[in-house]
Amino acid sequence: MLKNDIFTRLTTLLDTNNAHYRVMEHATGGRSEEVAKIRGTHLGQGAKALVCHVKGKDYRQYVLAVLPADQQADLATLAKQVGGSRASLASPKEVSELTRCVFGAIPPFSFHPDLKLVADPLLFERYEELAFNAASLERSIILNTKDYLRIAMPELVAFRKIPNK
Repeated sequence: MLKNDIFTRLTTLLDTNNAHYRVMEHATGGRSEEVAKIRGTHLGQGAKALVCHVKGKDYRQYVLAVLPADQQADLATLAKQVGGSRASLASPKEVSELTRCVFGAIPPFSFHPDLKLVADPLLFERYEELAFNAASLERSIILNTKDYLRIAMPELVAFRKIPNK
């Protein structure tokens, strides 16, 4: 029931803002690689949304951190970029309360006032469309990348792990 509410809010938001997107029903996939194959998209098109708890001296903030699914998050960098000193992934209970979704089904949009939305700039540099689970493990949205940036208006924060050369 709650998942459908978030899906409805999401599609209403996209429709109201004239976004170019399509909805895809599919089998549940486990890892990002599996879901990309099911969707017929590149792994890097996946918008992976992580709910993080960022803390520091006099600073506490929940952050919905979005990055390409083929990248890993650097939580220490994320914390520093948003004004904290450390970050961790939120608990399943916190994720449920802040997103009303289960792990893996979180869309890259924040509908909660205490959940700050940030996105790694790489998300907007490689593909014309982004793909993400739409409040369900069996449903995805494939959305025009520029429409996502325009509608969600995430704060751009570089926080992906950069491999050592």
